[in-house]
Formats: sequence, structure tokens, C-alpha cells
Amino acid sequence: MHFPLFSELIIILGLATGILLLFRKFKLPGILGFILTGIIAGPHGLAWIDEVEQVQALAEIGVILLLFVIGMEFSLKKLASLGRTVFIGGSLQAGLTIAAVTWVLGWGGMRTESAVFIGFLVTLSSTAIVLRVLQEKGKMDAAHGRTSTAILIFQDIIVVPMMLVTPMLAGKSAHIGTDLLWLLGKMVLLLVAVFISGRFVVPRLLAAVTKGKGNELFIITIVVICFSAAYATQALGLSLALGAFFAGLIISETDHAYHATGIVLPFHELFMSFFFVSIGMLVDMGQFMESPFLILALTIGLILLKVITTTVAVWVLRYPVRTALHTGLALFQLGEFGFILAIPGLEYELLSERHYQIFLAVSILSMGATPFMLEYADRIVRRVFLSFIPKPVGRRLNSLVKVKKENERSTKQVLSDHMVIIGFGLNGQNVASAAIDTGIRCVVIDADAERAQKAKATGVLTLVGDASNAHLLEQAHVERARVVVIAIADATQTKQIVSAVRALTRTAHVIVRTRYVREMQANFDAGANEVIPEEFETSIEIFHRVLRKYLVPEAKVQDMIANIRNDHYGRLRGAGNKVRRKEEPLTIPGLEIATLPVTLGRGKVVGRTIAEIALRERYGVTVLAIRRAGRFITNVKSEERILTDDLLYLSGSPENIVKLDRELR
Repeated sequence: MHFPLFSELIIILGLATGILLLFRKFKLPGILGFILTGIIAGPHGLAWIDEVEQVQALAEIGVILLLFVIGMEFSLKKLASLGRTVFIGGSLQAGLTIAAVTWVLGWGGMRTESAVFIGFLVTLSSTAIVLRVLQEKGKMDAAHGRTSTAILIFQDIIVVPMMLVTPMLAGKSAHIGTDLLWLLGKMVLLLVAVFISGRFVVPRLLAAVTKGKGNELFIITIVVICFSAAYATQALGLSLALGAFFAGLIISETDHAYHATGIVLPFHELFMSFFFVSIGMLVDMGQFMESPFLILALTIGLILLKVITTTVAVWVLRYPVRTALHTGLALFQLGEFGFILAIPGLEYELLSERHYQIFLAVSILSMGATPFMLEYADRIVRRVFLSFIPKPVGRRLNSLVKVKKENERSTKQVLSDHMVIIGFGLNGQNVASAAIDTGIRCVVIDADAERAQKAKATGVLTLVGDASNAHLLEQAHVERARVVVIAIADATQTKQIVSAVRALTRTAHVIVRTRYVREMQANFDAGANEVIPEEFETSIEIFHRVLRKYLVPEAKVQDMIANIRNDHYGRLRGAGNKVRRKEEPLTIPGLEIATLPVTLGRGKVVGRTIAEIALRERYGVTVLAIRRAGRFITNVKSEERILTDDLLYLSGSPENIVKLDRELR
């Protein structure tokens, strides 16, 4: 069987791999790497690709998946928290940019329809590049990070009506008023369908398909929803991308949104790479070389225009001039949605082939400049602020709009130092209950919708889906968790989850519950810190109760249990079945950090100073901190006394901590 596209796929992906490795070394955006791949391999380059139309078909799937993912990540709550900046700031930025571009191009002799359409293209910035760079620099929660995100959200929304207006702008309608009413009717019908599907159909459908084991049915269902919605909007005379966006929006309001996003993202990344490769194939470097100075001048002019319009839009929202300038420098480039919008513009002759080539060249140059601009944004803003805007003028500008006090903190409470519980069966429920009772914040992840609903009922933040999904773990902020407890029955899936957790964090303490001892080694190899097999815990519980009946002192029983667990159940396994624990750089053998409460205690400890007790010499433990009457003593000196009701934070071997615990009770 001959598959003509197969060799082209190998060429595209192989060439892209080499280019992306080179781009990563110089910290350049991956999008530019894919575009360069298309330029080199395309018909205007080395002409290695014959099946250009099939590559473009794959690219169209990428566009559908891109809008689908944006829809799923489009949170109405997030929109509400940034609502004023999204709609007012976004509208001002878009309106000012379109008006400025239309005026400049109209003054240069271009017809109004084409000038307005090019204004559409210039308005859009690169969501993918800007958010990735801001995230890498830790600026997402800064004032300019929040304003940039809000305006990018508006741009992602406004591209949909832009695509709908484009045919009318091109004069393809004889009765614009009638067509607008008909378009409005279609949109109302679409919104009704979205409401009914989102409220009654899709949540029940996803709940039904997630009841069984495996992701196959869930994946198929998500893909069917996406492409069915895209096909339906196309049948209504609207765009495929619009249907995909609304399909994603429906799923975003269900409990399965993060799980679905994690599943679709790899496909989205793959097919979007073909989209950017196909854009590169359209670039004619010959035309660029004919007028390089014109393209460079247009790029510089574009940067200045977008910085000015965005700065003004943010400043009007009562942000300081400095923040407004930072936002302008973040959003100066043309975006990936411009590539999507430019294609129908070319078809409807709103863009000539010459203008299209100039647009592609300017887009690529502005995207390439983005990481460097954001890297030196502070320096640029400082010099512009000091050189061109004297301090009295800056204060006057801020007073004109009554600048509000900036809050650099996050608009939402970020989880950190929390516990992630994977699996809300009996073990997970017990751990969560203990966490709630002791005031430990926790997040529950469970693939079963009914168990997840039970977790939600306890007031715990709950995510629905397969915890081996990296996107789901990111939403649980596993990289900032102190402890991750994995308590599911599937041994294979448990190992996959441990590996996924370790891919995101090396600092979290991972505790795994397994059924059998033979599963311990695989989990240690995957990165678990502790593995607790149920079969041996049952044995411990049995002999615990037996020894109590023989009146063995409780302290001695607890000492035996601690020794067995610290030895990873070696005494119960026997010498012939040694399980090797994977070495972790952050753990020290024989050393634990524990908390011990001081009750009545014995006279030789309670009421005496640390120097008098000689904790280090006599008990082999070190006091790290003391919690007393709601406050912490972190600089513990030798003359500090240990008092009743203190909570001691100690470092030492498990045996020595158990020994001291007996003295404190």
C-alpha cells in the first residue's frame, strides 16, 4: 500500500526536529522553527514537499484543535475576574489599532475594505509566544502579565466575529442587512445548541463514558464532539473553527475539562506544527529579498504602532504608564491567529499575493523579536520612562486617569505546600479526612465521576480524570506539593502516575499504596519515596492486636512496627526477597523530620532547657523549631525550655524520635 504523504511527513518532522533543537539553544520560539521548516522544504525553497495540499489539510485539523483547546481553557470564572480589562482594555486596543491601520493605509491609497481587514490582522498578537515567555519569566501574576493575558483573551474571542465579518467586508453579500440578520439568527441558534448541549447532553454523556476502565471511549467521544460541532457550524455557513471553539467551551464547563485538554493537547501540538509548516511553505523568500528594507521598515512601524495603541488602552484603564508600556512591549507582535484569518482574506481578495507575502514576513520578524523584547523590557521601559517621559509628566499622566494602586499578587490563591491525593477510594478518603482534621490543604484527583463527586462534597478541591495526564497534574500544582499520595488499585497505572509526577517535580514526597510486595520495586524505580503494600500492613495489624492480647507494652509494639516499616518490611519478607529502594538525592537514610507534641511528660524533659536535657547527646535528635501558643520559635537556643503543650519539630533517626516520644507522654 503506497502512502504518498508518508515520506513528506518524515522530511517535515525530521527537519523540524533539527531546527527546533537549534532554536532551543538560542531560546527562539518553536513556532518560528516550524515556519522555517516550511520555508526550507516548501515549493519556494528546496521543494522537498510535493503533497502541499495534504499538508494543508493536516494544518486545517490543527486550526480546529487549536480553537477547541482555547475553548476548553476559556474559563467563564477567569473571564469574570478580568472582565473589565478583557472587554474594555481589549476593545480599546483592537479599536485603536484597527482605526490607526485603516487611517494610515487609507492615506497611502489602499481601499477601505482591505485597510480594515489588514487592521484585523495587525490587532492580533501571539498568545502562544507571549504567555509562554511570561510564564518562563515568572511574570504571569505581575500587573503587566495580568493585563497582557486579559487582552490576549479578548483577541482570542474577537477572531471569531472577525472571521464571520470577513466575507461581508469583501462585498460578497448583495444584501448586507439581510445577511447580518441571517448571521445573527444562526448565532442565536448556535448559542441555543451550545446551552442545551452544555447543560443537559454533554455532561451526562461524559459521565457515562468515564465509568469504565481505559481512556479509549473518552478520547473517541471528545474527538466526535469536536469534529461534529465543527461540521455543524460549517453546514450553517459558518467556520469550522467556530464550531470547535464552542465545542471546547461546552466541555470547559464540565468536570472533565482538564482531563480532556490533557488528552487533546498532544494532537493539537502535532497538527499545529503542520499548520505553521504550511504557512512557511507559502513564504516566498524571493519577494522578501526584493524589498528587505521595506519589510524591515514596516516591521518597525508595526512595533511602534502596537506599542502605542496598547499602552494607551491599558493607561486608560487606570494603570500606571510604566505598566502600560510593559504591556505594549509584550503585545507588539503579530499572532498565529492572523495566519488563520489571512487565508480567507486571500481567498476573498482583501489581500493581494504581494500584501500576503509582506504580512507573512512582518509576522515572522515580529514573532522572532518577541523573546528578546520581553527579556530586555525592564531596561527599555526604564530608559523610555526616564528619557522621554520626565517624572513630573509621568505623575501628571497618572493623575489624569486617577491611577489605582497596583496589586502584584495573584488574583487567585495559588496552591503550594499542599497534599495531592490520587484515588478517592477508602484509603484516599481516610487520608483526606485526616488532612481536613489537621488543616492540611489537599487536592483530590480521581477518574471516577461518582467518587470525585463524593470528594467535592467534603469541600476538597477535586479534579476528574486520569492522573497520569500531565495537564491534570499541572492543574493540581503537583510541582508545588509537599506530599503526593497515590492510592489506586491498578498497579500499571500507579507506576505511570509516579513517573508522570516525577517528570514534573523532584521535591514532592511520593507515597504509594500497593496491594502486593512484588509491586514495590517497580514503584521505587519509577520514583516513589515510600511504598506501602496492603498485604504486609494487614500482617502488622494482626500481630499488633495479638501482642496487645499478650500484654506487650504499647511503646514496644510501636517501636517494632516503626522498625519494620523503616526496613521496608524486610523482617516480614525474609532475607531472600530484598527490595531495593531507589536512591533519592533529597532523602538521607536513617533521618526523619517529625513533629512531637509535649503532653505531661516526665520530669527529666518537660520544664528543663535544651542544654539541661542534652537532647543531641542523650536522645540523638535536634530541635528545629517549637510551636508554642500559636507562634513559632525558629531560632531555638540552648537555654530554651520545653514546656507542656509545645509542638516540637525534630530531626533524627526514627528510633531516636520514638524514644524521645515516650519521654514526652
